[in-house]
Amino acid sequence: MKIKMILPALTEAKSPFWRPIKYSLFPPLGLATLAAYCSPDDEVDLQDEHVEELCIDDVPDVVVIQVYITNAFRAYGLADHYRRQGAYVCLGGLHVTSLPEEAAGHADSIFLGPGEDTFPAFLNDFRQGNARKIYRNKERDIATIPPIRRDLIKRNRYLVPNSIVVSRGCPHHCDFCYKDAFFEGGRSFYTQQVDAALAEIDRLPGRHLYFLDDHLLGHSRFAAGLFEGMKGMNRVFQGASTIDAILRGDLIEKAADAGMRSVFVGFETLSRNNLVQSNKRQNIGKDYEQAIQRLHSLGIMINGSFVFGLDADDQNVFQRTVDWAVGNALTTCTFHILTPYPGTRLFAEMEAQGRILHRNWDRYDTRQVVYKTAGLSAEELKRGYDWAYGAFYSWRNILRASSGHDSLHHSLKHFAYAGGWKKFEPLWNFMIKTKGLNNMLPLLEAILSKVKGGHGAGDKGRTGTAGTEPLSPFPAIA
Repeated sequence: MKIKMILPALTEAKSPFWRPIKYSLFPPLGLATLAAYCSPDDEVDLQDEHVEELCIDDVPDVVVIQVYITNAFRAYGLADHYRRQGAYVCLGGLHVTSLPEEAAGHADSIFLGPGEDTFPAFLNDFRQGNARKIYRNKERDIATIPPIRRDLIKRNRYLVPNSIVVSRGCPHHCDFCYKDAFFEGGRSFYTQQVDAALAEIDRLPGRHLYFLDDHLLGHSRFAAGLFEGMKGMNRVFQGASTIDAILRGDLIEKAADAGMRSVFVGFETLSRNNLVQSNKRQNIGKDYEQAIQRLHSLGIMINGSFVFGLDADDQNVFQRTVDWAVGNALTTCTFHILTPYPGTRLFAEMEAQGRILHRNWDRYDTRQVVYKTAGLSAEELKRGYDWAYGAFYSWRNILRASSGHDSLHHSLKHFAYAGGWKKFEPLWNFMIKTKGLNNMLPLLEAILSKVKGGHGAGDKGRTGTAGTEPLSPFPAIA
């Protein structure tokens, strides 16, 4: 049986105004995971439109398309095309779970929630000629999933091909989180077995890893076992965590000992009122700067995430946020305009209040205003968002943030990293066009190597893992 799996390009990825490098970081692990359930006799083709031109003149038996909100219309167009060609089309992913009735009109079968139990069930049903219209996830267990079909991934097209996921979901439930609806109706956070996760890591070449888990430190016992098992692997890696997990116990020290060099942290807002509004309880009452000092003392780079447009925001929020991020020596920042994704509590509340402006999913990219604002006008919000990116990544502020480290070595690394990520676009475009992006990986691994001697900013009066390097591969893209 011929099975084609497609990740259509997000709308913004094909725009001349967005950065190609941001969409050439990670391969489509979700589809590669599902492919592992196919029969050895199946002919499986996996295509990622972010890094290659799709071939759509083929006639596979089954087409599986992963749908996010800003590739939904593209996904539906591809689905309609292949159905006209006679293929059996399956749609799954975050957007399908959020809006199943919309997606169902473009598919023969839709998948709601995680697919580790439903996709193998579909394959069995399809072979017997009785595939169902809707497959709804029931079992939340990834302890025994088969190895990901990494042979289907075109490694040379990605800067960070060694991405990995060892858990599903998140233990927290922020009102604006796109993924919360995906895990509704069952466990919202669960992990692999430690031995299985370590075995998957062993399969990956080189030194660098990128954990795409929503919260790598979310299950303390699992994370502690994972980091203990990684200590002798000579790996360098980055992942995501919350403020409370960084401040609690010694798990972050174990992560640093295992090779963590960078962490994505959802600060989101400096306003307590906004945190309460967003149900981001894990941040309420937590000392952001203490967490930053702890990370810097361990040599761990910080990529801070911030959301603009929450109801308590005013015209000063942009300057205040950028000044705070620079003053605390964050190496990179990811800014977002608040976006009410369908399926979230935020969307339901705004829709009930008549605040949703439209359902043009192409514009739900966290870069455009798609709802009726409160404390700011839509024009002020968009203008402030654009200003924040330009201001934070100005050479002046890159230099200011870099100087916030006690170690000259770390300051230089910070400066080179932040500048290299945002100020050398022609180089990244050249590497992508010549299909040589993966050739940068050995350089990244060398940069990520442990620094001998010296700590980062804020290490005074605290002991940590001395000399780890606070540089990582590039920031996660929300």
